[in-house]
Amino acid sequence: MTGWTLNPEYATGESGKAFASLDTVFALEGEFITRDPLSTVHKVAVGGRTYYVKRYTGAGKHLRRYLGRPRVQAEWENLLYFTAWGIPAAVVVGFGQERKQGAFVRGALITEELADTRDMAWLANNQDPCLQDRAWVARVSYQVAHATRMMHDQGFAHNDLKWRNILVTPEARVFFIDCPTGSFWPQPFLGYRIIKDLACLDKIAKHQLSRTQRLRFFLTYRHQSRLDGADKRMIRRILRFFEGRE
Repeated sequence: MTGWTLNPEYATGESGKAFASLDTVFALEGEFITRDPLSTVHKVAVGGRTYYVKRYTGAGKHLRRYLGRPRVQAEWENLLYFTAWGIPAAVVVGFGQERKQGAFVRGALITEELADTRDMAWLANNQDPCLQDRAWVARVSYQVAHATRMMHDQGFAHNDLKWRNILVTPEARVFFIDCPTGSFWPQPFLGYRIIKDLACLDKIAKHQLSRTQRLRFFLTYRHQSRLDGADKRMIRRILRFFEGRE
């Protein structure tokens, strides 16, 4: 059984032909970007636009081939959740998967390139001057804080909320990408995942931003103007999360 969904905005013209089915998507050729044990990513130019085509040949760890959401399904569903919640994210162009006798065989996700963006980890690694611009940092921090709080308010944790998974523009626009391990969690498990998300964000922030900038991010996330006792305990948990693992 094969299921394939194409965003209606891309269903005509050259994109409609190139992305018509899972077969045509797996036949596409383009610039190789990266690979992991489960997937490959290629950059493809179609009809004057650029797309990222992520093709999966594995479902994930353990029994995901038969049970639960395959990794590709989790990735497209989570990006669609972000859009539904008003969180800027990569535009989902097409997605689908093939199963045989209930077992995952292959799947794909297509997103349109977000022009003039870099991931935040790249900025840090390359000492980009944007990170020295306090106004730029404040605008980005505000957006990331509100988006993160929106996820958590839905009972959802990203589970890999690192700077490399956040794209930014020179004008300080923010977009979220790559969230295949995000999921909804009940309490008390959600609390741990929230701390992990915030600790992942702070892992690079503590080396790139001032204490004042990091505190402002936290207060924005908490929708508060000053710290109380619960905030201070939460901050201690965030700061200790990666102790002994770095």
